[in-house]
Amino acid sequence: MDIENLFKNIPDEQGREIFQTLLETGDFRLERIISEGQATPPGEWYDQDLDEWVLLLTGSAGVVFEGDYRIYSLKPGNYLHIPAHRRHRVEWTAKSQKTIWLALHYKGGD
Repeated sequence: MDIENLFKNIPDEQGREIFQTLLETGDFRLERIISEGQATPPGEWYDQDLDEWVLLLTGSAGVVFEGDYRIYSLKPGNYLHIPAHRRHRVEWTAKSQKTIWLALHYKGGD
């Protein structure tokens, strides 16, 4: 068994957002997302089949939900539960530092 660290082996690839699956079973997927200035393209929305619980570890970001156009500003330690099919978008992520997210995707209760 190896001990891993969420803040190690951060790829230095500017220009694209990085999604890395850390653990996956038939019931859930845990991933690390690394952003640096990325945002959801204008006019596009995420509409996911699974619930998502996301925790911001470093950096900062703004998230918007369809129908509630307030920007929810996230800083380290903030987390959100995003129900399946709740359309949302990442309005912005910090450009001056890496924003690291921990995202848990799972099938929620009906």
